[in-house]
Amino acid sequence: MVETNRIEFKSQLTDDLDIEKEVISFLNYREGGIIYIGIDKDGHPIGVDNIDAAVLKIKDRIRLNVKPSPMGLFDVLVENIDGVDVIKIFLASGTEKPYYKTKYGMSTRGCYIRVGTAAEPMPTAMIEDLFSHRVRNSLRNIPSPRQKLTFRQLHIYYDSKGLVLNNAFEQTLDLLTDDGRYNYVAFLLADENNVSIKVAKYSGTERFDLISNNEYGYCSLLKATDLVLDKLNTENYIFTRKTEKFREDTPMWDKLAVREAVINAIVHNDYTNEVAPKFEIFSDRLEITSYGTIPVGLSKDEFFSGVSIPRNKELMRVFRDVEMVEALGSGMPVILRKYGREAYEFSEHFIHLIMPANENVPKNVPKNEPKNEPKNEPKNEPKNDTKYDTKNDTKKRRELIVNLIKADNKIPLTAIAKKMGLGRETIKRELAEMRHIVQHVGPTRGGHWEFL
Repeated sequence: MVETNRIEFKSQLTDDLDIEKEVISFLNYREGGIIYIGIDKDGHPIGVDNIDAAVLKIKDRIRLNVKPSPMGLFDVLVENIDGVDVIKIFLASGTEKPYYKTKYGMSTRGCYIRVGTAAEPMPTAMIEDLFSHRVRNSLRNIPSPRQKLTFRQLHIYYDSKGLVLNNAFEQTLDLLTDDGRYNYVAFLLADENNVSIKVAKYSGTERFDLISNNEYGYCSLLKATDLVLDKLNTENYIFTRKTEKFREDTPMWDKLAVREAVINAIVHNDYTNEVAPKFEIFSDRLEITSYGTIPVGLSKDEFFSGVSIPRNKELMRVFRDVEMVEALGSGMPVILRKYGREAYEFSEHFIHLIMPANENVPKNVPKNEPKNEPKNEPKNEPKNDTKYDTKNDTKKRRELIVNLIKADNKIPLTAIAKKMGLGRETIKRELAEMRHIVQHVGPTRGGHWEFL
């Protein structure tokens, strides 16, 4: 490993190590970058003392000592290199340049830029130029059209990950404008808004015979995203080919790539003109359209290489917190690995992603063909619908869970498992997948279930 214009090595994190300077230099750099702590200048991993405490300290120092708010623009991770745990700080290029040290403000002592393999003080002329071109219509600066907002769904998503939103969560998550009003980020994450995401399905390859047109929205963008993912998962028919020796399951589209593409389209969509992304299902492809084009200053090659300039860093931060986004810059490689650059089309105001159906899948899918069943294979359905195999039938299993909770909203997880004859961990996993439908509120003992 060697240092480059986008990679910096630090052997240890100490109080006198000015990590903020390195962070700011990458935030101001057009490609962002990576800082490794626990790797010496020769590129050899040596590890970090008390690594968990160091990770927390780094997050606090970046959050408190860098302005404008860098939340959603960085990840602090532990990575194993050659059997040694080191800290990896991934930094995206920010849209509100210049970034600076809180202590020194927007000055040559506070602003830094990456030059070669070093962080150098930013000249005054560059500071003034970057400030004059700073993005000022970010969602954080746009007031919400409604100021009476509630965030019950947001709390539920954080609770499901063991995270607690305290009374100052509006400031922590950048949900307020500078004058203390709810901003457009808050509006998108609130329990009620006017944002609707459409999922349309056509019978053929053209926009003629519309089979269905579903709207998922008017709720927290987190919940709307889950609903869109569930709908596309339902439509992602799996075709099975059996031989004497093996069984081959083939989905219409790659599941992981679809998930990354959906979240990318929703998180990075330009909502300033109140245009939401849309999803269209054809017999031979899935089309995803998001409003807004490649960020200013980013080339197509950089876009495809995974250089990250989050359009909506506040949304990115929240989606990252609740683990709907795995890591900054992780989605593009997954999509390109399966579909390549040719899947993308760029217009003046939109980015289109076209994901062709798997070539081994029939192009004309029957409208009523059930998921996970081959077209000509007879169904193996129980004669009596009240007696079904909860171990193998996911749909029926989840229906039973819902019915048990509807009958008793305080029923313990263990009791659900016992009534269904399944293990506690199995039910726990099912409920995790159903978090957009039902959530447990309150302590394990004494809490209750609520439907969203």
